[in-house]
Amino acid sequence: MSAALAVLRPEPGNAATCARAAAAGFETISLPLFAVQALAWDAPRVADFDALILTSANALRFAGPGLSDLTRLPVLAVGPHTAAAAREAGFDVMAAGGGDGAEIAALATAQGVSRALHLTGRDRTLSAGGPIARVIPVYESAVVPVDPARLQALVGSIALLHSARAARRLAELLDAAGIDRSRLAIAAFSPAIAAAAGRGWADSASATTPDDAALFAAARRIDRTGGR
Repeated sequence: MSAALAVLRPEPGNAATCARAAAAGFETISLPLFAVQALAWDAPRVADFDALILTSANALRFAGPGLSDLTRLPVLAVGPHTAAAAREAGFDVMAAGGGDGAEIAALATAQGVSRALHLTGRDRTLSAGGPIARVIPVYESAVVPVDPARLQALVGSIALLHSARAARRLAELLDAAGIDRSRLAIAAFSPAIAAAAGRGWADSASATTPDDAALFAAARRIDRTGGR
């Protein structure tokens, strides 16, 4: 029997990943470590920019009415899911990357973009510079209190790590609750995210691409080796 997958990302991504995991044949444990909430912001002059860079669909979900002022800008999306969300929101997608923030900045340069606006979260990987003229945070992931008793349900599972912040917080929560990391395995979106979780896990694997399908494949690799 496969180990359950612990889904730690905030809603609405948590429910989406749980649904995809169930469709792939996994049992899931839903335990969001953060909750996404909107930030106040003012839409800048559209004429000052030649493209909009999006590294998360959350920027579209939580930007609010100001987003409608920007639909004339072509979008550079970090990956296919964000690109699909941008199209649904009425944007023209110029190009989509493979899921990495640094890659999308390089893609912007390759596309001739020199004055991009980047709507993002408070915790971000990209800063102004190069093809990015301005960065505006429009949402943040706030910490959600977690009952230590709920952490016990994660024992024997494979925790899915979608971000370095989630990786660090999971490790901190387990350490504070006195739960040995060796009682869980981790499957991460990238080697960098896996590294952020630190050492001591029962097993660790990274997705070959930053999407849920590749993350589930990484979890299956752990299951085959029996590391959990």
